[in-house]
Amino acid sequence: MAERQKDRPWLMRTYAGHSTAEASNELYRRNLAKGQTGLSVAFDLPTQTGYDPDHVLARGEVGRVGVPVSHLGDMRRLFQDIPLERTNTSMTINATAMWLLALYQVVAEEQGLDREAVSRLSGTTQNDIVKEYLSRGTHVFPPGPSLRLTTDVIAYTVAHLPRWNPINICSYHLQEAGATPVQEIAYAMSTAVAVLDAVRDSGQVPAERMGDVVGRISFFVNAGVRFVEEMCKMRAFTRIWDRITRERYGIEDPRHRRFRYGVQVNSLGLTEAQPENNVQRIVLEMLAVTLSKDARARAVQLPAWNEALGLPRPWDQQWSLRIQQVLAHESDLLEYDDLFAGSHVVEARTAELAEAAWTEIGRIQEMGGAMAAVESGYLKARLVAAHAERRARIESGEEKIVGVNCFESTEPSPLTADLDTAVLTVDPAVERNVTAALRRWRAARDEDRARQALDGLKRTAAGDGNLMPATLECARAGVTTGEWAGALREVFGEYRAPTGVSSAPLATPAEAGSALAAVRAKVSATAAGLGTGRLRLLVGKPGLDGHSNGAEQIAVRARDAGFEVVYQGIRLTPEQIVAAAVAEDVHCVGLSVLSGSHAELVPDVLDRLRRAGAGDVPVVVGGIIPRADAEALRAAGVAAVFTPKDFGITEIIGRIVDEIRTANKLDPLEVPA
Repeated sequence: MAERQKDRPWLMRTYAGHSTAEASNELYRRNLAKGQTGLSVAFDLPTQTGYDPDHVLARGEVGRVGVPVSHLGDMRRLFQDIPLERTNTSMTINATAMWLLALYQVVAEEQGLDREAVSRLSGTTQNDIVKEYLSRGTHVFPPGPSLRLTTDVIAYTVAHLPRWNPINICSYHLQEAGATPVQEIAYAMSTAVAVLDAVRDSGQVPAERMGDVVGRISFFVNAGVRFVEEMCKMRAFTRIWDRITRERYGIEDPRHRRFRYGVQVNSLGLTEAQPENNVQRIVLEMLAVTLSKDARARAVQLPAWNEALGLPRPWDQQWSLRIQQVLAHESDLLEYDDLFAGSHVVEARTAELAEAAWTEIGRIQEMGGAMAAVESGYLKARLVAAHAERRARIESGEEKIVGVNCFESTEPSPLTADLDTAVLTVDPAVERNVTAALRRWRAARDEDRARQALDGLKRTAAGDGNLMPATLECARAGVTTGEWAGALREVFGEYRAPTGVSSAPLATPAEAGSALAAVRAKVSATAAGLGTGRLRLLVGKPGLDGHSNGAEQIAVRARDAGFEVVYQGIRLTPEQIVAAAVAEDVHCVGLSVLSGSHAELVPDVLDRLRRAGAGDVPVVVGGIIPRADAEALRAAGVAAVFTPKDFGITEIIGRIVDEIRTANKLDPLEVPA
């Protein structure tokens, strides 16, 4: 039998970066040596939100969820001994995407690449600000200026970096925030329309080159565990993209209309309980985006089995890389045409998803497009509602999660026998060292050139010129991440996105005999016992962690249980949280932290409450918190710690009421929660 010709495998990446540029560089070189075929850079939250490591909001966040890049020197060290002309680099960066791309280009120039070689740089900047407003929370500027930054990057790369993907429209975090497949398709496509319309209308790209723009647009999607539905979602994506680009923008070349996407499979569905089950979840989710040749991902990165426990170690990430390599190189998957062509089941579900997505896209266009739907709060409210409905299905047992709400009995796992070493920890000294290095950088640079570069950036921002040339000059002049973003903040202002909490509908009815009805009774009885009209709960997001999904769900369920909820959104200092708690005279403070900064920020909140005379207000904390850290928080005075294993939100609200009663020396209630 003749040997079949195999397709080229997809790009294999590991989303990685932590601590320092030097440590991340070592990790990248090790990963490339293990057979990884592309880099995927994770930046820390200060870098993502435009702050330097010495800013008050950066405290506890430096090097936690990614690598800190404060200036050109950091970028040099990050890619030292990695030849950028032969490397495909994906950078998960949005509000500050222009800045990081400029640093990357200058490092490539410093590696000796001439203009023609620089033009061959390949990779991706995510550069999708809409999903930041909706789900990830690393936005900085208002929608209008943010869209301008995105547009300027696209126009610049089309002219100067034609192999670069200037935007990676990201529906991944939409699913993490609760989006249904239809919402994921519709919101991503509506974002693409907003971006392409802005590029077309900017006048920066000639009409005859719009095909080049469309041809470099890529997408970053999420693949959940519902295999058939997720595979059909990807096929529906390809059909809708082909139609939009042909009908709305007149793109005739089918190569330009190809739906090009990378994927990370679902992290929302990874469980703290029986975490070994996450391996089979990851494999099944990967198959949804690789088995179907006609809708196969161009790049894949997989989470690690232990991400619900904390930061994965290099070995955990290697395991995920090996999963991809076994499928691509040991199986015969890449030898065949599309396995699902002609399937009546697949065709029917694909058509159903596409039709429903078209309807939702039309609704968003009637509102004025994606940006208008962001500013009105419509998109955020729909996501919060969809997430609340999913959580209600899990709590009721309608949606089953193995090891969580069914088949909960388990043998002891050798993988988690020593939880304290089963995840990566970042030494707190890293932040001090990075901050000290930043001060040395500022002291050694040409200060006049840096000031002039920033003045030039502000002048350009106040006008209508492309911001990329001024940004490149800032990079070469030694400007820092916080200074670049700060200059644009002066011109553009900042933006606090709608939370979606107040307009989210009731997801769990408080019917007689239900768990929520019992908790409502506890809330009412406790309020009466304290002589107040309603119990007041402050839900706070300290630091830069923008993962607000859990906080929003707690806020919505507490509201439905009868609490008056104070929720001001993300990105607050401990000082601001305590000031709000005192001003609103709350009965409990709930803090949500998923970035690992809990050890630094939570004790600060406790200390400030005591100094404000509110030390008797119970504080509860939720997030991805390792066991040792949870014990330390309780020892510091935290009343209760909740982690992903605590999936029952109504039960959590009931426990919060218990803590309020305990703090106020009220007798326990006999009402079951």
